[in-house]
Amino acid sequence: MTYKGYEAVVEFDEEAGVLSGEVINTRDVITFQGESVEALKKAFEDSVDDYLAFCRKRNEEPERPFSGTFTLRVPPQLHRQITLEARRHGKSLNSYVIDRLKSRAVSPR
Repeated sequence: MTYKGYEAVVEFDEEAGVLSGEVINTRDVITFQGESVEALKKAFEDSVDDYLAFCRKRNEEPERPFSGTFTLRVPPQLHRQITLEARRHGKSLNSYVIDRLKSRAVSPR
């Protein structure tokens, strides 16, 4: 499910008879529940809207999904090997890693 750029996953709690969802593309916690698909969709949209309103009220920028930056920690030897390979291809480390990730990325849904 997506709404305003926020993506959620949903699980069914058979024992409680309720659908529960959580936004997965932000570090902030945004959850919602519904007893039907329609109620779940409404709760999802309401939760995202509430989150955005809460951020506005606090004069804070809401966390936007996928800023384009992430930190990756690798062993020093691997860092060296990747940097050297990037230089052999005449690329910056960043450009080289982006190219490699693109070539291995899964297809969009």
